[in-house]
Amino acid sequence: MKASDKYLKIVEWSEEDQCYVGTCPGLMCGGVHGDDEASVYKELCQVVEEWVRICEEDGVPLPAETAGKNYSGKFVVRVGKDLHKSLAIEALRKGESLNAYCVQRLQESTPDYKTKKH
Repeated sequence: MKASDKYLKIVEWSEEDQCYVGTCPGLMCGGVHGDDEASVYKELCQVVEEWVRICEEDGVPLPAETAGKNYSGKFVVRVGKDLHKSLAIEALRKGESLNAYCVQRLQESTPDYKTKKH
């Protein structure tokens, strides 16, 4: 396995740019773009590999790996007192716990989550 394989690479269609855009969040700013999804992914892999090689040669520490990362299912979000109160009241109105209410709202607002089976 190459060091570059440890980083998540994303290729998605951009309505704004009218092309495929490939990025590697957490590793580098910017990305690559083009009309063919597979070509964009191939070029993105090459760019990420080059980026990692240059960092290693220059002694620049690489960020934490992003591919294959395990998630605990827990995270802390600071929302402010007023929003916290509003969310808690709305959860009570719906007869749900604050946690269940917030999870449902997050699922509804996350497009990629809706299309995957869980």
